[in-house]
Amino acid sequence: MDNFNNSLTFNDEIAIIGMSGRFPGAKDIDIFWQNLCKGVESISFFSDAEVVSAGVNPAVINEPNYVKASGILDDIELFDAKFFGFSPREAELTDPQHRLFMECVWSALENAGYNSETYSGAISLFAGVALSKYLLANLYPHRDLMESEDSITIGNDKDFLATQISYKLNLKGPSINVQTACSTSLVAVHLACQSLMNGESDIALAGGVSIGVPQTTGYLYQPGGIHSPDGHCRAFDAQAQGTNGGNGLGVVVLKRLEDAIADGDCIHAVIKGSAINNDGCLKVGYTAPSVEGQREVILEALALAGVDPETITYVEAHGTGTILGDPIEISALTKAFTARTQKKGYCAIGSVKTNIGHLNTAAGITGLIKTILSLKHQKIPPSLHFQQPNPEIDFANSPFYVNSQLAEWETNGTPRRAGVSSFGIGGTNAHIILEQAPDIQPSSPSRPWQILLLSAKTSTALETATINLATHLQQHPEINLADVAHTLQVGRRAFEHRRMVVCRNTEDAVKALTSAEPQRVLTHHRQPTHCPVIFMFSGQGAQYVDMAKELYEQETIFQQQVDNCAAILQPYLGDRYSFPTISQ
Repeated sequence: MDNFNNSLTFNDEIAIIGMSGRFPGAKDIDIFWQNLCKGVESISFFSDAEVVSAGVNPAVINEPNYVKASGILDDIELFDAKFFGFSPREAELTDPQHRLFMECVWSALENAGYNSETYSGAISLFAGVALSKYLLANLYPHRDLMESEDSITIGNDKDFLATQISYKLNLKGPSINVQTACSTSLVAVHLACQSLMNGESDIALAGGVSIGVPQTTGYLYQPGGIHSPDGHCRAFDAQAQGTNGGNGLGVVVLKRLEDAIADGDCIHAVIKGSAINNDGCLKVGYTAPSVEGQREVILEALALAGVDPETITYVEAHGTGTILGDPIEISALTKAFTARTQKKGYCAIGSVKTNIGHLNTAAGITGLIKTILSLKHQKIPPSLHFQQPNPEIDFANSPFYVNSQLAEWETNGTPRRAGVSSFGIGGTNAHIILEQAPDIQPSSPSRPWQILLLSAKTSTALETATINLATHLQQHPEINLADVAHTLQVGRRAFEHRRMVVCRNTEDAVKALTSAEPQRVLTHHRQPTHCPVIFMFSGQGAQYVDMAKELYEQETIFQQQVDNCAAILQPYLGDRYSFPTISQ
């Protein structure tokens, strides 16, 4: 049943090798996952004073249907301008959406273990951004700025999000902005997969960002509209009346699966297939969803993935909790799945919007990252606020049930698989089929000693990087230290402030990093120059028996060169001297 599309090859599968994101209540992916597992709703509710200070008209606030709630990000005003080559003035004129997304792309590449400055292949970027409220609220009132600063356009216009990041980070593959409203970031992932399969990219980044400024504002509730009357999203529930707004961003790093395996990348999950389409005009209105459009995009993704619907046991739904949207979404899913199975109630569904709100252009990538983490940790987080099913949804005669409690993701022998949906106002639909990462052979044995290299642009940043590395090693004692050393050496840019630690294992590494013993930890500030590195013995008369023996036994290249020298010297020294060689 799993192989109904035999024309597909290994080349059609895409590995997710890195990711990064910031979401309401979560400054990084790890905290995001912890919140999801605990069933945390990261929606902030504001006082009248907070909303007034954000510039909202007091008369609007007093309206009975004004809801003072949103999912907000902390510290959006912070940005390391100097690190990315921005002047203070340029940074001030740049939309926080552009600033934070640049940091997120950098973090995602580091998470994947790649240095875009030295990587020889083509790295592409597909991304979307919401309308710049920063431009409207903070910059537009200053007419002198608007007329004289070119950087205002570059730092705030949607057109320049991807290309400016590609310029700053040396990304030489396609650099494309994607704009399809709510489905933007999942459509970006689909296009990134196509770029990889077409061979125009070797690594592709995809994602989206949506940050409204100011954040501490609410909205006017309208019955039957997209927003809920109380600031909560109750997807698929009988009491569902809409969603709420939120701010966030996310990026994934993609690579052809065969290349990722060959290169020893860390694979978080695999994209088996993806599809996009548009509803066209056969629906109630431009902003309305369509059963047929959604059904067709799901069927196409299933066909391209070459998997049977019965092997998909979780779907991260668009799940806005709207009166019209939820029933249409489940109807479309049911029609797509029942085209190949009559099995009932076996596939869990959920919506991350119940946790953090609707993140607009970043909604799709957020749902994708949630599902990647679920596959990786083999758990399905709860979809919040579900008590009684929406009476307009026939769950009993569908393959689906709402997962309202943290659950172990069981499997009956087939790999864990999931679908992720994202549907945009205007009718552009996207659906992606994910599978758990394949079992990868562990790294081969390495040398007994490892060198951990760290670098940063400032001394304080170097101290922070040192603490972060020590903390990570403490939290993950099972990690392969040789892999850590390799990534730090080849997957990071080299900056002026540098630190080197020689260690035997993770416990030894943590001890050296935290104690900063001068005999174990070498720190140096190096001015930018180009100089070759050689490894030699100084020959100062300190030679002793078995000198370099351990080095000879552990380092293959060193061993080969000593053997070569021994072979060259043998005819001149005769049989009185015996040289141990690799052949002996």
